[in-house]
Amino acid sequence: MTLPTDKPPATDGTLRRGPRSPGGPRLKHLRTGVPLPLLIPALIGLAFLIVPLIALVARTPWHSLPAQLTSPDVWQALRLSLICATLATGVSLVVGVPLAWLLARVDFPGRGLVRALVTLPLVLPPVVGGVALLMALGRNGIVGRWLDEWFGITLPFTTAGVVLAEAFVAMPFLVISVEGTLRAADPRYEEAAATLGASRFTAFRRVTLPLIAPGIAAGAVLAWARALGEFGATITFAGNFPGRTQTMPLAVYLALQSDPEAAIALSLVLLAVSIAVLAGLRDRWMRAG
Repeated sequence: MTLPTDKPPATDGTLRRGPRSPGGPRLKHLRTGVPLPLLIPALIGLAFLIVPLIALVARTPWHSLPAQLTSPDVWQALRLSLICATLATGVSLVVGVPLAWLLARVDFPGRGLVRALVTLPLVLPPVVGGVALLMALGRNGIVGRWLDEWFGITLPFTTAGVVLAEAFVAMPFLVISVEGTLRAADPRYEEAAATLGASRFTAFRRVTLPLIAPGIAAGAVLAWARALGEFGATITFAGNFPGRTQTMPLAVYLALQSDPEAAIALSLVLLAVSIAVLAGLRDRWMRAG
């Protein structure tokens, strides 16, 4: 039965246009137009973030850059930075992925508080993090004294101390990324594996890990980049000893006092690494948006 107000379908192979939404051109203008009170602060904020980077590139001593980057001190600091950042990322993966799974899959009392404590290093001043590590793992620390007395292990002002300081500030990036990926993953796959006789760990290893592999990779890259640029906790807990604890950020700080051109060259290397990390994660962020 056709109501009098209904329009019969077109028989000439064309589709009839539906009724135009009221205010169509006005809605389009609202979507494309930018209010001036928002545009000006937005441009100021953009300039505030970009101009310093442009200034760094503009003031780079390009004529002496090859000599600066091939000096033994720079290569020593760069090599140490790469090794320590990679080891810190490995530590973060070993303990951070299970921690993220615990926060995402297990409902236990105080989970919100645990999550807040895990993410605390994101907002904690790095120097405070270094002091906290000293109080915990120093020779007179609540854990470090036993490590020293029982095993003869001293962590402060060593390369291992650099790794721990970098892992302390970088691991929350990995945990947040992996936890978000776990929450987005469908838990029914794990439940199906359990009904087929798989243990919970087997289901995690054979089912969950492949599902969350992109999130783990993204979190690992973020953690590695954060560890590479760590300064405050490193200099407080591990010191600034060339060849042993002096990473690239510490070398930049030291060179800025005596050789500004070398500091700019080292900063350019860290800037290039940061840009490479952002470019590598661009596809993930575009999909998330």
